[in-house]
Amino acid sequence: MLDLMSIAKTEHDGGDLFELFSELFDPADIKPTGFPDAVVWKGGNHDGIVNPIAHSFTDAFALIGTLAAIDVLGLPFYGVPMWSQYRHDTKLASLAWFGNMECTSIKWSTAGDAIVNDGKGGKVVVMGKSANAPLRTQAGVFCNVRPYGPITVVRCMPCLPYSQDRAVFNVGKKNGVIHSEMNTPGIQMAYANRLFLKMVHETGKLGRVAMKPTQAMEDGINAGLHSWLLKGTKFDIGRKYAVDSYVEHKEAVDRIIALLPEDFKAGMEQWGGRIEQHISDTNYGLLLWDLIEKRDCIVLATDLDGDRLTDLLADVSDPMRAFSGIVAKHLGTDVNTAELWNEMGYTTGNGRDMTSVMYRMSGPPIHEQTLGSADAMLLRLLDGDESMGGTKQPYDPRIHFVLIRTAYLDANPDNEELRMWLDNALATFDKVYGDKRPGFIEGYKALKGAITPWGQQ
Repeated sequence: MLDLMSIAKTEHDGGDLFELFSELFDPADIKPTGFPDAVVWKGGNHDGIVNPIAHSFTDAFALIGTLAAIDVLGLPFYGVPMWSQYRHDTKLASLAWFGNMECTSIKWSTAGDAIVNDGKGGKVVVMGKSANAPLRTQAGVFCNVRPYGPITVVRCMPCLPYSQDRAVFNVGKKNGVIHSEMNTPGIQMAYANRLFLKMVHETGKLGRVAMKPTQAMEDGINAGLHSWLLKGTKFDIGRKYAVDSYVEHKEAVDRIIALLPEDFKAGMEQWGGRIEQHISDTNYGLLLWDLIEKRDCIVLATDLDGDRLTDLLADVSDPMRAFSGIVAKHLGTDVNTAELWNEMGYTTGNGRDMTSVMYRMSGPPIHEQTLGSADAMLLRLLDGDESMGGTKQPYDPRIHFVLIRTAYLDANPDNEELRMWLDNALATFDKVYGDKRPGFIEGYKALKGAITPWGQQ
């Protein structure tokens, strides 16, 4: 059994997590290419049958929830230290280590900006903030894919319409005009556009493009790459942008095209499907209709717009269910809206089961999940009152098991024995947690007793 409370207290008190983990895990026999000084640990049963995945050891319940799950499952893994204080002390070097691991990975995040020691007796906001933006840059991430219900959102990355470069950030003294330099690598945008078209072609789902090519220069370039990729293919374009952005921005777009591999469009002449081009704002309404009508579709958006779309998709089902209850009550019927939702064939919950995958230009993808209340949950655990006097439920670690299952199946697509074992482990988790959620430590102990670790079954 891991002493999870001791680990949580060590983190909360600013203790030496690095020493603690160095005692828990062995040094790994691999290093990410180009980073000989990287710190990588290994654990679980490295049996040569299951390809391991890499975990980022970050903060709060993203940390101890992961530790509990990997201890229960016993699958082979690598771990990279990435909690806020450590990545601050190493000046984000650990992000490059993790971002260049040559295996399928899971990046756990916590919402908000952590406050860390500055090394001089003071406190500062952690360098790199949530670490997602610098990690994507370090890892060569070109998009994030989030499927939920019938809708899959493809977010171009980094594709940020705000500056990550403090050196060029300025506010004019006379006019108050904010100047920044957009961090939008065009090569990554090209890769994201191609993946979007590939997904539409292979799945047969409707493709929606969400950009503002006539209002935002960044989107103009992105739409120009999209237009260039469509040329010579069999895609059927329904709604079209009024202006062909490749024609409008040809010189700029051609500069990006010149940097792409010569075979970048190889085979695309056989790709086809239905594409609709929309101004990004309209996709909020379209998303609601797609969800209501259960229309399978894939949406391509920039990072900021894509983030807003996935936030809406994650949050909208609860108010839709609540509204259906209001309508039913008005008609004189009292219904269980959750049961009604399922009976009508809708599969989206409250967003906590929404997974995310970041694709890299080189190397396997990084599976990603953000735990919005992880810091608050950790404080409740340490205070000894996870339910806050019965007003809240204890932490639900199911997402850890769900995402771990997804990542291992991604890394081991042909291992049917592993698939069955993971399915059984998740089913056992659901039995243990049941209707009444146990406290985190009690749940961990119950799972340890109910699930036989991989390699010991």
